[in-house]
Amino acid sequence: MIILPAIDIKDGLCVRLYQGDYGKVTTYGADPAGVALRWQNAGASWLHVVDLDGAAQGKPVNTELIARIRKETRLHIQVGGGMRSPEHIAQVLDLGVDRVILGTVALTDRALLEDALARWGERIVVGLDARNGLVAIAGWHKTSKIQATTLAAELSELGVQRFVYTDIARDGALTGPNLPALVEMQKATTRPLIASGGVSSLADLHALAALKVEGAIVGKAIYTGNVDLATALHEIA
Repeated sequence: MIILPAIDIKDGLCVRLYQGDYGKVTTYGADPAGVALRWQNAGASWLHVVDLDGAAQGKPVNTELIARIRKETRLHIQVGGGMRSPEHIAQVLDLGVDRVILGTVALTDRALLEDALARWGERIVVGLDARNGLVAIAGWHKTSKIQATTLAAELSELGVQRFVYTDIARDGALTGPNLPALVEMQKATTRPLIASGGVSSLADLHALAALKVEGAIVGKAIYTGNVDLATALHEIA
């Protein structure tokens, strides 16, 4: 299982939100590129970057910082947040990142998703962010009436090759991942799944590895010290 340390960028800083609430921000570093280097030195091979300003504004915002991370590390990078058009997607991929994560548009603009899949294939990942099983969009500010499992099945048929599944209630809460929800997602799609939200311990990562998900995103736990990234990578990755 791949462990992906997370860097969320807001106002140029490395932060964590609690359950996606922009009013509940904890800052963990003034230099996101320096933080990325720290995770690389711990042994990480992948990095999960979220442009929180981009997610809120509906367009890529922190591109210069993402470009710096790309330039100053050897990490594989996937980026989410704010990509609502082909131009936005191209802008971020042109920074040299490996994959981009589309969330809102996967639900609201099927034509754009189809176009992106045709142009960029596996470099397009769909982020399914769920609140009580229902897909949330627009930086998690709105909740749809669509079940995440239903959307996963539909988009797999459309050609989506990989999903990031986030349980919003667990995000930043250090309460453990929602394992039953991930099992339901695995029933809905055979595509690789990356789990996000709630990891609080090494035991949580072992539990995710036992589910045979492709990857696990770890955010708050590596910033608080609940999880030592180097140890986790040594034991699991």
